[in-house]
Amino acid sequence: MPQPLADQLPSVAPLSGRLRFASLGSGSKGNATLVSDGETWVLVDCGFGLRETERRLARLDIHPRQLDAVLVTHEHGDHLRGVGPLARRHGVPVYLTPGTWLSGRLGEVPQRHWITPQSRFAIKGLIVDPITVPHDAREPIQFRFESADRRLGVLTDLGHASDHVAEAFRGCDALILECNHDPHLLQTGPYPPSLKRRVGGKWGHLANGQAATLLARLGLDRLQRIVCSHLSEHNNRPDLVLEALTPLLDGDASRLTIAAQDHGLQWQTIN
Repeated sequence: MPQPLADQLPSVAPLSGRLRFASLGSGSKGNATLVSDGETWVLVDCGFGLRETERRLARLDIHPRQLDAVLVTHEHGDHLRGVGPLARRHGVPVYLTPGTWLSGRLGEVPQRHWITPQSRFAIKGLIVDPITVPHDAREPIQFRFESADRRLGVLTDLGHASDHVAEAFRGCDALILECNHDPHLLQTGPYPPSLKRRVGGKWGHLANGQAATLLARLGLDRLQRIVCSHLSEHNNRPDLVLEALTPLLDGDASRLTIAAQDHGLQWQTIN
C-alpha cells in the first residue's frame, strides 16, 4: 500500500549551485513559488490549503519536509492561507516581517524568524534580499534571491513601481513579475467600484502596461526568463499580457512565460 504523503521520503536530486524556481500556482485563488539553489529549498508564500499545497509540491517532486523555510510577503489570504498549517504539520520555519505577524492572521508556528526589510540574510547558501513594496498590507515585501552570481526577482502585489523597487530589482537574470489586470477589463468587469479602485490604485496591483514600463526601466539584456504572474481571473487574459510585453522583446516572446493559477509553472533553471 502506498505511504501517505507525510511519510514519503524526499526524492529530488539536487542541482548544486544552480538557481531555479517553480510556481505552485499564481492568481487570486492562491500563490506560492518555490526557489532552490540545489541545497536550499524555500517556498515564497503559501496561499493554498494544506492538502492542496502538498499535492502541488508533489507535482514538482518536493516533499514539505524538504523545505528550509516559508518566506511570507504579506498577510493577504491568497498568500498566507496555508502557511500556518504547513509550518505546524511539517515543522517548516516561517520568515516574515513583524507587521505581517501583527496582522494576527497566521497563528502560532513552531519556528518564527523576523525579516527586516532591506536587510539581506541567508538561508544556508541562498542569499535573500527583502524589498519593501507599495501594497495595501501592514508591512509588505517582495524578494530577490542570489546564488552563484545569478539573481531571481519575485515581484508581485504592488500598486506601482517606485524608484526604490526599480533599483532593487535591476540586474536580475530571471523575474517573476505581476501582470494583474488590463485597465479596460477592470473598469468594465464585475468588481464593485470600491474593489476596482483598490486594485487599480497606487497600493493595489500592477496593470499590464505598468509591468511593461517597469521592465523597460529594469533593462532586458540580462533577463533570461520573464514569468508573468498573478493574472486576474476576471480582469486579464494571457493574450493581453503578451501583447503588452512582447514589443519590449522586439516581437520575440520566447523569454515570456505565464504562471497559471491551476497548473503553476514547472521548474525553470537559470543558466
